[in-house]
Amino acid sequence: MKKVMQWVMAATLICGTSVLSSCKKANANEDNPTQKVVSTELIRTSQSWDGVELPDYFQGRPELVAVKYVFPAGQKLGWHHHVAMNYGVLVQGELTIIGQDGKTKVVHEGEAVVEMVGTIHHGENRGTKDCILYMFYLSQKDLPLAVQHPEIPLE
Repeated sequence: MKKVMQWVMAATLICGTSVLSSCKKANANEDNPTQKVVSTELIRTSQSWDGVELPDYFQGRPELVAVKYVFPAGQKLGWHHHVAMNYGVLVQGELTIIGQDGKTKVVHEGEAVVEMVGTIHHGENRGTKDCILYMFYLSQKDLPLAVQHPEIPLE
């Protein structure tokens, strides 16, 4: 525990120094009071993109995971389901998510999406440029981010 606290304190010091340095640079022109931080809420929901209520949180210690996915143009991700809640932001391209029941969601550049939990689905990049998607998982240690279903063929 002591080592963890030392690591957290060191990271805070490093990050804090970096943030302060960035703030000084950002505020170099203090004569311009119109330069302000802008906050835009992308999504706030308790449902996945298909309208299903998200499950309750796990009991026990959480493990937060952030993953960057790059889907090349024309690429399909196999059928899978998630055990843990997850959501993300598509920062480039357009991604189509298809549920096994046929429901479809097209996520556009700059949009947030809350994934299905426990429901089999897959993603496709039907566009002409790579999709870049940042996903954030509210998981626990040793839980898979996705459970693959290779027995279900992609069309």
